[in-house]
Order: sequence, then C-alpha cells, then structure tokens
Amino acid sequence: MRAGLRVGLLGGSFDPPHAGHLHIAREALKRFGLDRVWWLVSPGNPLKRAGPAPLADRMAAARALVDHPAIAVTDVEARLGTRYTAETLAALQAACPGVRFTWLMGADNLVQFHRWERWREIMARVPVGVLARPGLRLAAQTSVAARAFAHARLPAAESRRLGKAAPPAWCFVNVPMVDLSSTEIRARGGWRRPVPRG
Repeated sequence: MRAGLRVGLLGGSFDPPHAGHLHIAREALKRFGLDRVWWLVSPGNPLKRAGPAPLADRMAAARALVDHPAIAVTDVEARLGTRYTAETLAALQAACPGVRFTWLMGADNLVQFHRWERWREIMARVPVGVLARPGLRLAAQTSVAARAFAHARLPAAESRRLGKAAPPAWCFVNVPMVDLSSTEIRARGGWRRPVPRG
C-alpha cells in the first residue's frame, strides 16, 4: 500500500452487517477526506459477554452487502491475533508504514470509549472520526473521552482535514442516519446466514 493513503477503519462485530454500516462507511469517505474504508470484522468484542455469529458467516454477509469500490471487508484482527483496538492499530501501523489510518465510530461508541482498553493510546495513535447516530449526540459530545480530548477536536466544517490530521485529533459530524442496529435485527430474528451472490 502506498504511503500517504488515507484509510478509515470501521471496527465491529457486524453481527449482522446492515445498510447502516454501509451508510456510515460511505459518509466517512466523503466527510473525512478518506481514500478507503476497511471494515474490521472482529472475532469477538471484549466488552460483550455473548459471542457473535461465526466469523465466516459475518464476513460473507458483509462482502455480499458492500457495493462500493473504496470499501473493503477484512478479518485482519483474526489474522493478526489482536483482541483490542489499540493492539490492532499498532500492528497495522507497523505493517503499513506511511498509511494514514483514521479510526471510525458511531456516537454511541464515543459515549463509552473511556471503557476501551488503552483508549488514550488510540487517540494518540490515529485521528478519530465520530458519526452521530440518532439520540446520542449530546451524550457523546459530553462524554469522558470528548471532554478529555476537547483540545484536539476539529470543527465539523473542517472534517475533510481529519484524514491528514496529526493525532490526537477527532471530529464529530452529524449525518443523516439509517436507523438500524445489529442488536435489533438479531432480536427480531432477522439475522440469516448469507446466500452467496452469483
């Protein structure tokens, strides 16, 4: 991968992947001045007790959903053997020197970001792009992490600078959201194993 490439990283269990994930990835490409977005389909979430559906099923469903040439689906965390975001970022930066990574998250993750392992290290390693989800704007903007890194916040009007910004830097943008969640889809029994496209 060429030096200077701006890659957004959208991590999660994607259990299941849905149109909301795709919408966030497309918005991140535009809003944060990124060249690519990688979905990091995690083997499991350390903050959740119950394990997700099998990784192969989630990967296949994500690949069947993604329809944008700049969005890639990857199981890099499983291949690297990393469990926490800070470890994944360190490994990716070592493997891809010169690539400019940006961590992407919904506003709901910013609310509890201070509970993540080595969250301050994440902020020090890469810029962070936050996309607002319905109902969590105020809670996210007054969260522990938002207050701790208030000095590093880029105004939303300058969001396209984020992909090139030196960390710590973060930006919170309001976007029209697709009001879907993987939790709701599972609760309604809507998560089915993917049928390969052909």
